[in-house]
Amino acid sequence: MGVFNGMFPIQAGKEEDARAFAAETMGARRAEFAAHHARADTIRETWALQETPMGSFMLVWFEGDVEKSFADLATNDSDFMTWFRGRVLDLTGVDLGAPSDAPPPAVLV
Repeated sequence: MGVFNGMFPIQAGKEEDARAFAAETMGARRAEFAAHHARADTIRETWALQETPMGSFMLVWFEGDVEKSFADLATNDSDFMTWFRGRVLDLTGVDLGAPSDAPPPAVLV
């Protein structure tokens, strides 16, 4: 089991949209989000909106099979995952369907 702890930039002025995305994910789409967690062997996940002088960021932490989780995020073609990837792209500019070649964040402590 691994841990992912990363931050994603929120596009300027989209903080309320990020809050709405989180509310919808944990509200009306909660069962679909839970299905992703089951497929990806993810145990826990948190999102936090951090506003800084350099802009706002979504801080994402989850525990589980990190590679399997990102593979599901990138390749699952269900309606929910297509919606989820689209929202993340709109809010952060990060395309979860085209994972970065950069190394993942290094957990130090």
